[in-house]
Amino acid sequence: MHPLAQLDQTYVWHPFTQMRDWLRREPIVITRGQGAWLRDARGRAYLDANASIWTNLHGHHHPKLNAAIQRQLKKISHSSALGLANEPASLLAEQLVKAANHCGPAAARHSRFKHQPRARAALDPAPLSKVFFSDNGSTALEVALKLAYQFTLRNRGKMTQKNKRRRAEPKFLALDGAYHGDTIGAVSLGHIDLFHQAYRSLVFKTDQVMAPYCYRCPFNQAKPDRLDARKYRQCHWECVGRIEQKFSRQKRLGNPYAGFVFEPLMQGAAGMIPQPGGWLGQATEIARSYGALLIADEVMTGFGRTGETCHVDARVIAEVMKHPIRGKLFATTRAGVVPDFLCVAKGLTGGYLPMAATLTTQPVFDAFLGEYEEFKTFFHGHSFTGNQLGASAALASLDLLQTQASVLQRLRLQKLLRTELDSLWSLPQVGDIRQVGLVAGIELVKNWRTRAPFDLRERAGIRVCEGMAQRGVLTRPVGNVIVLMPPYCTTPAQLQTMVGALRESVRACQW
Repeated sequence: MHPLAQLDQTYVWHPFTQMRDWLRREPIVITRGQGAWLRDARGRAYLDANASIWTNLHGHHHPKLNAAIQRQLKKISHSSALGLANEPASLLAEQLVKAANHCGPAAARHSRFKHQPRARAALDPAPLSKVFFSDNGSTALEVALKLAYQFTLRNRGKMTQKNKRRRAEPKFLALDGAYHGDTIGAVSLGHIDLFHQAYRSLVFKTDQVMAPYCYRCPFNQAKPDRLDARKYRQCHWECVGRIEQKFSRQKRLGNPYAGFVFEPLMQGAAGMIPQPGGWLGQATEIARSYGALLIADEVMTGFGRTGETCHVDARVIAEVMKHPIRGKLFATTRAGVVPDFLCVAKGLTGGYLPMAATLTTQPVFDAFLGEYEEFKTFFHGHSFTGNQLGASAALASLDLLQTQASVLQRLRLQKLLRTELDSLWSLPQVGDIRQVGLVAGIELVKNWRTRAPFDLRERAGIRVCEGMAQRGVLTRPVGNVIVLMPPYCTTPAQLQTMVGALRESVRACQW
C-alpha cells in the first residue's frame, strides 16, 4: 500500500462513506490535476467525470484562476468581515447580483392568476440585491432558512398586533427526496431518510410534497420506453396539483407556508431528478400566490451547469457565434423564475476554495434594519465570510463563464453529451437517461421494461463506478444512478471516453 494511502486509512474519516468498506482496499490518492485529468500517487491518470463532486467548472490547475489567487496572495489572504469590508468580496457581490438578475423577473408574465389582481400582485418579486457570504452549500441554505424564518415572524408579528391573533411559527415546504445540506437547519429541509433519519430528534419538522419524478411517477400512465421519461410521460400534471393542495390545506390551518425550498430544474442527491418543462414555473407561481418565499438551492445547478437552453443544435450555436452573449448562469434564470433567496456554493470559486453565498432582496434586508438597541441584527456569521482568496477565484471564474468562448464550449459539450448518452439505450440495465445541460443521471434497473429497481444492497451503482475507475474515469453514484458532470474544459474525445467507460462497465458487471 502506498504510504499516503496508509496515512489516510490510519487517520482520516471520509464523508458519506462506510469506513469498514473503505479500509478493505487501497484508496486512490489524488496528487495532481490538469484540465479534466486527475493523477494519483502511483502516477495513474483518471478523467474527472463528476467535476470533483460537482464543484470544478473550468478544469484543474487553470492558469487564470491560479493567477487570480496568486495576485491576491501578494496583498492579503483573509481579514474578518465582522466590522470590516474588503475589495474582492465587494466586487464579487456586485457581479453575483448582476448575474442573478440577468433576465429580469419573467416568472409571472404568463400567469394563470392574471385576472386575479391580489394574487397577481404577489407574483411580482423584488430583484435580488443583497449578498451574504458563507462557507459551503449547507451554510448558504442555513442562512436563507434563518432569514426567511425571521422575516416571516416579523411580518406576522405586525399582522397579529393589528388583528390580535396568536402568531403561528413559520413552516416550510420542500420536495420528496430533498437534500439541502448537513447543518441542522439544512437537514430539517431534507427528506432522504437514508441521510436524515438518524437526526430526527434534533431537527424541526418541515413538510414535503411529491417531486416531478417522471420515470417513477405513480400518475405517469406511459409504458417504459427508450427515451428520457419526461418525453413520453402521460399524465395531467398531478404533481402540480399536489403542490396546490399542500398550500391550500396549510392556509386553511391558519399557518400558510413561509417558504418553498427547491433545487431548480434538477434535484441532485435525490437521484438526478429533472423537472419537466413548465413544472418549475407552475410550482413557484402557486407558492407565490399563497405568499410563500421562494428559496432556490443552486448549490449544484448554478454557474452554467444546467445549460443555456433545453435543445442545442447548429442553429443555436451559429446564433451565439454571431452575437456576443452573457451566459445564463443560474437554472432559475433559465426558467424565468426570480426567487427571494438564491443559494450558491460548489462552483462559485470554480471548484478551488470553499465559499458560498446567499442572495436575497431589499425587502428582506430592510426587515433587519433598526437601531442598535432594537437587536434586529441578523445574528449569524462565519469566520471566513467574504474570504479574499475565495472571492478572487470566484471573480476570475465569473469572467471566464461569461465569455463567448465559454458559452460556446458549454453548448457544444451539452450537444455532444446528449449524442453520446443515446448510445447507452442499448443496455438493458439502463432504465432512464436524464440530462439537463451538463448534468446527466443514468438510472440502472434490473429490467427496463418493468422499471424494477436494484436493491441498494446490490451496490449496482457502486460496482459500475468501480469498473469505470479501472477504465480511467472517476465518478460517484447517487444510489443506483450514475452521475456524469464533466468540467467545462472537457474535450470531445474525453467526453466520449467518459461515456464509453460507463457503457463498458455496465456490460462487464455480472447482473
